[in-house]
Amino acid sequence: MCELFEVARSSYHYRIKNKGKVNLDRERLKKRIIEIHTEGREAPGSRSIAGKLNQEGENIGRTKTSNIMKEADIKSKQPGKSKHKDTGGESKIAPNLLKREFNVSKENQIWCGDVTYIWAGDQWLYLAVVMDLYKRKIVGWACSDSPNTDLTCAALRVAYESRGKPKDVIFHSDQGCHYTSLQYRQNLWEYQITQSMSRRGNCWDNAVMESFYSRLKVELIYAEQYRSIDEARSGIFEYIEVFYNRLRRHSALGYVSL
Repeated sequence: MCELFEVARSSYHYRIKNKGKVNLDRERLKKRIIEIHTEGREAPGSRSIAGKLNQEGENIGRTKTSNIMKEADIKSKQPGKSKHKDTGGESKIAPNLLKREFNVSKENQIWCGDVTYIWAGDQWLYLAVVMDLYKRKIVGWACSDSPNTDLTCAALRVAYESRGKPKDVIFHSDQGCHYTSLQYRQNLWEYQITQSMSRRGNCWDNAVMESFYSRLKVELIYAEQYRSIDEARSGIFEYIEVFYNRLRRHSALGYVSL
């Protein structure tokens, strides 16, 4: 029978010998894995959970973690694959200075920004975010019922003032009209920030922001049904300021929080 089902004899005898027995160490690990999964808003997968457990002193690999997750019937919330593709060249307003070099050596060296939208009851709420690439921290954000330049300028102003008005920062974004407008470029000039832009239609040139919004939607938006603008603002504040900037473990940082 073992040969027929391609099962090792040792595995068969181990199963018979231990049938009905409770592995206390495995049950302890399962409980902790469920806790980490819950704390991470059901987003962490086997790789990040194993990384967290090893930081806590456990000796566990991704495969064992994945098996225990299956036993506990928990899965990682993952976004779907992007369907975007390269479609255009560089902007005439600003070159692509970032060139997908997302790992930087110090804070306030390169900031990235983007805008997304969230359904809130009976209207859209627009969110603009500024991220410091050094530790993937959100240093500025703003919400509005309109995706105009005032929104992106407000997020930039928050980032600039909260970081102590730094100099020689590069700000990277896509070629959206709220970033190419005269008002926004004047703000960058006033703050002495150098502008950089992705190639047209190329989401990979600003992949860190695409990734952030993907995680935001999976870990927050899709799980909620906001009934008003105020309710959505409150949820976004809690996600960014409490969870993302303080508790969430980032793969780019070796699965440690900020």
